[in-house]
Amino acid sequence: MSEANWSGFIIRIPVNATTEKLYWCWATKEGMEYWFLRLSEYKRPDGSLLNNNEAVQPGDMYKWLWYGWPDDTVENGKILDCNGRDMLKFSFGHAGNCTVTIKKENGQSIVELIQDNIPDDEHGKYYWHVGCKTGWTFYFTNLKSLLEGGIDLRNRDESLKNVVNS
Repeated sequence: MSEANWSGFIIRIPVNATTEKLYWCWATKEGMEYWFLRLSEYKRPDGSLLNNNEAVQPGDMYKWLWYGWPDDTVENGKILDCNGRDMLKFSFGHAGNCTVTIKKENGQSIVELIQDNIPDDEHGKYYWHVGCKTGWTFYFTNLKSLLEGGIDLRNRDESLKNVVNS
């Protein structure tokens, strides 16, 4: 048996949606708040805020807050790369970097996330590899649920603890 690679992982899911819709879900404030976040704030390098449906560009900064978590659970990072169509890469704090790619396979849209550069010490293995992979698995499921059926699976009650997404 080979040893696990704790420095990264890949999550993939087929979603019945167009590449344009899926990219909107990742690259805009409104899109990120649709399926993932309680608050998504994107800023240009000059500090100006992006509008709700304005797509990010390399160098933009973000602030993210989640449902079910208090305001002190915040992620700040940077858009490292994007192409305006089907690829977006961002820093993810101490947990490394994430690259999202929207692909076509057998006529289906596939959303793929690669998280890499995760520290492979004991804290990184548990908190960022296992924790992030678990979180992304839930949120990818929520993305599919909303786009294909309209049901939002997120816990919006901050008082509920130790549930799948809070």
